[in-house]
Amino acid sequence: MPKVVVRGTAMAAVELNTGESLLFGRAPHYALKPGAIGLTLPECASHVSRLVAELYVGADTVSLTWLGAGEAQLSGLFDAPGGARRVIMTRSMTALLDDGENQLVLLLGRQTPTGGFADLVIGIEVDLGRTVQPGAPDAGTGPVTTAGPGLVRHSKDWFVALALTEPWLAGADDYPRPPSNREIFERVQHWHGYAWNLHQPQRVDDAIRVISAIAFGARGDPYLAPHGGRLQNIRFAVARRAAEMRLVTAADLAEVHRAARNRKLPPP
Repeated sequence: MPKVVVRGTAMAAVELNTGESLLFGRAPHYALKPGAIGLTLPECASHVSRLVAELYVGADTVSLTWLGAGEAQLSGLFDAPGGARRVIMTRSMTALLDDGENQLVLLLGRQTPTGGFADLVIGIEVDLGRTVQPGAPDAGTGPVTTAGPGLVRHSKDWFVALALTEPWLAGADDYPRPPSNREIFERVQHWHGYAWNLHQPQRVDDAIRVISAIAFGARGDPYLAPHGGRLQNIRFAVARRAAEMRLVTAADLAEVHRAARNRKLPPP
């Protein structure tokens, strides 16, 4: 029969058995029901929902249903190329957890003592005795809350983020490379028709630093940490992180492509 242990920094371990569920978030106790345990996540940022998720231990499976207004990244181990899976949990989505160690990351969900944001990491150890496959979306609702830090839509930095993450958003990420400053300038000019001052490479670099600070938070920003490698490696990490955090999305990419096509249509 399944057993689950939930752990996190500055948080007492919680053990669950078959038929039990765990409701967790910034202040989840208002939603408690029979057979459920409430867990207040420590150091939660104010933009995190009061109830972000429900972890349920069934007769032979363990499921995680995401109920929060924001998003989180779920990672687990299973028999697949590379030995791991990583999915973005969005509202109403349910996933069956893998046998072994799973990790749930609330991106920029933790308030730091300096007033910034950092990732909030929760470890979920599952003992099933077998491997299960990821589940499918399910119905559910959750409380509305304020959004976390992000980019202003249609701003210069927003367009740079789109150009930077385009290989990931377009699905061409088998062996992606971050675009060059010149390529970013050309993409923004094509989409928007006006590229601000991005013809100057330093202005592109400045925008990417802004994106990095939002995507990683002050404590995790790779530009603020000592590094001996190439800056290109940092740009790769920023591009991937921005795509994972949905600072910009595939829908945003489709929107700017559509706007560029419509702008070139001849007048009726």
